[in-house]
Amino acid sequence: MKQPECEIDVCEELCEHPQAICLAKSEMITDEDAYRMADLYKLLGDATRIKILHVLSKRELCVCDIAAVISMGQSAVSHQLRLLRNARLVKFRKEGQMAWYSLNDDHVAKLLSQGIEHITHE
Repeated sequence: MKQPECEIDVCEELCEHPQAICLAKSEMITDEDAYRMADLYKLLGDATRIKILHVLSKRELCVCDIAAVISMGQSAVSHQLRLLRNARLVKFRKEGQMAWYSLNDDHVAKLLSQGIEHITHE
């Protein structure tokens, strides 16, 4: 629902609520965790990395296959995978000369799924 333009979206008088403030402060995320979350979302703020995570949410793929699916060179994909691996969003295993990638855990799949659900929800 759209707000009328004449409606002001800030408090019109200063009136703090000490109990609410105290409760909110006790539930507040730590500074360290807030910075870690911000770094995670910065990493997710790239369409290429989202595409990589999305294809890996469906199945394990090797670097060659990921590159073919998202129409990028293997070197560029490898760079993105390294960033995702350093953030513990993906993991890999070697099988002979092949490097197979998958999501690191169910939390990554849920994060991606909820993001997609949010943007497609009307």
